[in-house]
Amino acid sequence: MTQINRRDLLAGAGALGLASLLPMRASAAGSLTAAIYPGTWEEAYRGVVAPALKKSAGIDVAFDSLFAVDQVAKVRAARGVPPFDCFVLDPGPAAAAMAAGLFEPIDASKLANGPKVPAGLITSHGVTCNAQVVGIAYNPKKFATPPKGWADLFKSPYVERLGLTGFQTTFGTVSIIEMAKVFGGSATNVEPVFAELKKAVSKAAAVAAPAAMPGLFQQGQIDIMYTNTNTVATLKGRGVDIEFIKPETGAITFQTTLHIVKGADNVASAYKYIDAAISSEVQAELQKQPYNMVPINKDVKLVETLDIKSLDELATMVTHDWTVINPQRAAWIERFNKEITK
Repeated sequence: MTQINRRDLLAGAGALGLASLLPMRASAAGSLTAAIYPGTWEEAYRGVVAPALKKSAGIDVAFDSLFAVDQVAKVRAARGVPPFDCFVLDPGPAAAAMAAGLFEPIDASKLANGPKVPAGLITSHGVTCNAQVVGIAYNPKKFATPPKGWADLFKSPYVERLGLTGFQTTFGTVSIIEMAKVFGGSATNVEPVFAELKKAVSKAAAVAAPAAMPGLFQQGQIDIMYTNTNTVATLKGRGVDIEFIKPETGAITFQTTLHIVKGADNVASAYKYIDAAISSEVQAELQKQPYNMVPINKDVKLVETLDIKSLDELATMVTHDWTVINPQRAAWIERFNKEITK
């Protein structure tokens, strides 16, 4: 079998005048290309991580703005010619990419800031760069008493002011799984919560895409939703009346991770990029407004707007096995869209 590396591909494309049609990426020494989520993540990494990397290691980073599932699809489609050097992924897509063999192994000894990351957050193929905490957000001026848990969302007076969203996002998926559990379901059985959702949908204030929820809350069209602390902190920063509570069964946590793409051209620079992202200086900056990212560096003193007091709390929160969830998630998304969103 003939193998074509990226250099051959670029040379051939240049000869045909097609080089400008190929994805732009860094390939020189002291540079790399990293995938990044569009929106706040891109703003944060361009504004904080890239300057820190340049200052600490003299390395330039070019960003490829892509959602997680698109990153995995792009690397799979590239067939051994990585379009970028680093992934940033939530646990579901990360588990899928791991199963597909898309990661280089991680050598933690190459990360100077590795010892500052809590145990378990650097694995054989990924490095946690930020944690997310998910629970219930509500408007304290609209309810005499706050909801206590997931089941309360389906009762008056909460259900009439509830914003429903489905399984498209990590926070939506894990929230609905936890709702399923309180109604007798499990991580593999969401039948009980679908029965409750069908009863609630005609009463709920809104059913909408995940990205619409903060705006609906800010406009007062909904007064209760399931979301992460990042969103709550962002809305608080805009002056919105909003509080976060941990459900009585526990808040949910999951990690966002950085990975080096299998066959990446700029592995040494990728390690420097990851190391800069988990440094105390960068993590301290990323937890502030307007980014509100939960840090994972033990040297960082947490700000009050994050709704957690210590990184040790993460170890007590609810987590999920995405190797179990992933095979069923597409069907759940389709079913929610068909039966609940309509």
